[in-house]
Amino acid sequence: QVQLVESGGGLVQAGGSLRLSCAASGRTFSSYAMGWFRQAPGKEREFVAAISWNGGRTYYADSVKGRFTISRDNALNTVYLQMNSLKPEDTAVYYCAANPSNYLGSLFYEYDYWGQGTQVTVSS
Repeated sequence: QVQLVESGGGLVQAGGSLRLSCAASGRTFSSYAMGWFRQAPGKEREFVAAISWNGGRTYYADSVKGRFTISRDNALNTVYLQMNSLKPEDTAVYYCAANPSNYLGSLFYEYDYWGQGTQVTVSS
């Protein structure tokens, strides 16, 4: 069992940056792949980025590639999402998720554990 708590969301102007954090509880965190998803009002939840258990592999949605960076610190049981050059279309609730199979999936049903989400709002 893994419990996830996101933080770091907020209001930022277009072109600005934010860093999201996801703190995990549970001794098995370091063996899980982790992902970030987002959901804007009236839209389906969409994949943002994923990282393997040791950080050696990452995977990004085309819409954020080159602007967002996913990383993790297994000693702190935390995964991060550094978001640069933010755009108004990045506005959404951002969720972190854990995948015990360590597969870098991009589909929400491939992840077993979810946080409660943190709001990111980018103003134009």
